[in-house]
Amino acid sequence: MPRSVNVVAARARRKKALKLTKGQFGRRKNVWTVAKNSLEKGLLYAYRDRKAKKRSFRNLWIVRINAGCRQFGMSYSVFMGKLHAKNVQLNRKVLADLAMNHPQAFKAIVDSVK
Repeated sequence: MPRSVNVVAARARRKKALKLTKGQFGRRKNVWTVAKNSLEKGLLYAYRDRKAKKRSFRNLWIVRINAGCRQFGMSYSVFMGKLHAKNVQLNRKVLADLAMNHPQAFKAIVDSVK
């Protein structure tokens, strides 16, 4: 008895992968084996970089808060220590936004923890 092959499902699977690699350069978009490898690597990078994005944003917020604090004669670590001691519940994202866009409000927070 001849071997049964489900070509419909296989083609659908390949088409789905090729659709996801649409827009890539060269053979990555239309040659199945190259596209499959490219897609796997791309999904791996996407998973990894969703985590890295969180780290890089936190670093950016810390840099902005530090720059804002130093204008008022305080380092980042001292500021955050005093903030936690006073039990001020503002996260780094909000503090960085205040330091950049609303310096008067940030100055009020710095003065309140001094």
